[in-house]
Amino acid sequence: MLGVRVYRQQLLASNIANADTPGYKAVDIDIEEAAKIVQGASSSLPLTSTVTGHLSGTGQTSPFPLKYHVPYQAATDGNTVEMDVERQKMAENSLMHQFSLDRVSGHFKHFMELLQNLK
Repeated sequence: MLGVRVYRQQLLASNIANADTPGYKAVDIDIEEAAKIVQGASSSLPLTSTVTGHLSGTGQTSPFPLKYHVPYQAATDGNTVEMDVERQKMAENSLMHQFSLDRVSGHFKHFMELLQNLK
């Protein structure tokens, strides 16, 4: 789930960076849906190359279905980024990411204490 939180943070940062770009459509992912995908997937999501000329590496497609944000008030230039909404999402996602990091580091800390006590 740490990877999902990092990916969502990248999407939200991209939305904020494009707040003044005419026609930009704000995107996000559904965390519960992404969690189900992660639980059902293997450790990595493989890329498929259908042509020998394809480049290897990370693809440009999202590993999770993107959701487009519908603004409360439409902008005249077609941009759907609402800074207050994006800031709130980013703050919540940052908090949950830090919580996840604390949980993971707590597990490693317990393992380290266990290993040190076995000596």
